[in-house]
Amino acid sequence: MTVMTKIPSAATILVLVCFPLFGPRAGAQTASSNGTLELTARITPTSARPEPVRQFTFYLLTKSYEEIAKEIEETDKIPTREQFINDLKVSKELKDWLKAHDVLDLATPGLDKEVTADDIVRTPEFLLAYQRSNSGGVTNGLPTPKYTEAEKTEKPERYEKQKQEYLAALKKFIAARPETLSGIELELDSVNPQNKWVRLQSDHTRRVLRLAPDVAQTKYLAAKADTDLDGRAVLFGLAAGNYWISTLNLDAAAGDTRLRWDVAITIKPGLTARIELTNLNATDAHASAP
Repeated sequence: MTVMTKIPSAATILVLVCFPLFGPRAGAQTASSNGTLELTARITPTSARPEPVRQFTFYLLTKSYEEIAKEIEETDKIPTREQFINDLKVSKELKDWLKAHDVLDLATPGLDKEVTADDIVRTPEFLLAYQRSNSGGVTNGLPTPKYTEAEKTEKPERYEKQKQEYLAALKKFIAARPETLSGIELELDSVNPQNKWVRLQSDHTRRVLRLAPDVAQTKYLAAKADTDLDGRAVLFGLAAGNYWISTLNLDAAAGDTRLRWDVAITIKPGLTARIELTNLNATDAHASAP
């Protein structure tokens, strides 16, 4: 039996010869479109020489870390001051007073300069605090109520009449003796909203501090590298574009100085970008945002 062998056409031979030439060239073109980043990080402590930031991880992000933290804050908002006041378990009168004054800490010295006689007789918490701070006979001539709480249900008309008489007399007394308002802040601790407000803000800050690094590394991380003993690091094969060199929420320290970086850098095709990270383009870690 005769075996027939098919002779390749001229076009086929041309393709086979040219393929190894085109293949590597295409790969070389792709590689040349990437760039390289060389960074050097140094910190200058107070009254000292610059020191390299050794064996420290730097992150290359596609978005500013500061913006990432703001993004998280926007999705995890704390209540506004007015919303916070509305949710307090205090009288409506005290809520109205807080909204009308630039005061949230009722234990602040000088509160007596913010509170008037009208505020005292109108606001249950202020009235009780005033009565306590002036109790025990320390204030001569202080009006005393003639009504009792029992009369509120047994003799409501008598109770209300005597209460209004007492409040009118007390208001007149406070207007004549404003110094008796001094010290009422010491009696307002149980209804002081400041502690709760500070705790609310502190919890919010901790959540951002916890979430921001995770979001940065899962959504915006392009590359990362550790510096050597000279404070240098190199990142290869980076796609062209705009990036930010970040320490996330970690502090780089030398002597008495603690810094964070969130520095913009542009990578160009086939080129090496070089940047020196110093005190000048860093943020003081003690005052930095999450």
